[in-house]
Amino acid sequence: MNEKNTLEFMAAESRKMTGASVGMPVRSVQFPLPEKVEKRFFYADNPLASSLFAVFSAIFPPGERFFVESVRRFKNQVSDITLQAQISGFVGQESIHGREHERLNAWLIGRGYDIEMADKAIRFSLGLLENLSATQQLACTAFMEHFTAHLAEEWLENQEFRNKFEADMLHLWSWHGVEELEHKSVAFDVHTQVSPNAWLERVLAGPLVLGALLPGIVFSLGWMVTRQNEGLSFSKHLQALTTVLRKGGIIRTCLEHLPEFSARNFHPEDRDTRAIASRWRDKLFGEDGELLALLRKKEPA
Repeated sequence: MNEKNTLEFMAAESRKMTGASVGMPVRSVQFPLPEKVEKRFFYADNPLASSLFAVFSAIFPPGERFFVESVRRFKNQVSDITLQAQISGFVGQESIHGREHERLNAWLIGRGYDIEMADKAIRFSLGLLENLSATQQLACTAFMEHFTAHLAEEWLENQEFRNKFEADMLHLWSWHGVEELEHKSVAFDVHTQVSPNAWLERVLAGPLVLGALLPGIVFSLGWMVTRQNEGLSFSKHLQALTTVLRKGGIIRTCLEHLPEFSARNFHPEDRDTRAIASRWRDKLFGEDGELLALLRKKEPA
């Protein structure tokens, strides 16, 4: 087979492959949100802790768009047909995540969470990253995906978190968590393949992301709590910070894993989460899956 025929064959094969064929199906799920809620604060009945996850939800729609664009612009430079299919799965999954968090954010606005200010702050922060080179933006995406993968693991496996989170909203976060584990390596693998300075850009990614996003996150969190007239609820704030930042707390656990990203031999799959993803995939979307009825359509296998 000559070179031209080989390229034509690979192009034809890549068109056959979908995200589902490489373990990243695009699940078009639309989550029902409760019209009535008994508690205003959906996590641990705490204003600061609930606002933290509201800020996370505010981050996802613009953040997912940043992720998608940073990966998709390199798709034509990727020669491996499996990775191309993974890119398709990644883009599809992240797009649905953005859509569902847009819906959740509208619901949160109706319950007194100032998502609009958080959205503006995060868009400004991401705008700073958009001034970087395309490959550095991709490295930043890989770093944020590294953090999100550990956050997803906590959403699924941290029983304290699950026990304290509003049951009506937990399914959305569980679905999101499974898909984050499924595609956690895609941005990293694309970056490794297309960047001539991959390790250096990974070393820079952490400080760049934290420097750009952390001020906006802290501002949004403070603003949101203040707008809820809870700014002076210091005992509640201390309780929330203790819960998420103590040893074994959901945020501290994620932060402890951040330095791993800068190691020369790091790869996201070094932490094997396949069993976790498989178990939750079956629980949510298996034959008797809890979310099977919410699927609007199924991607071809």
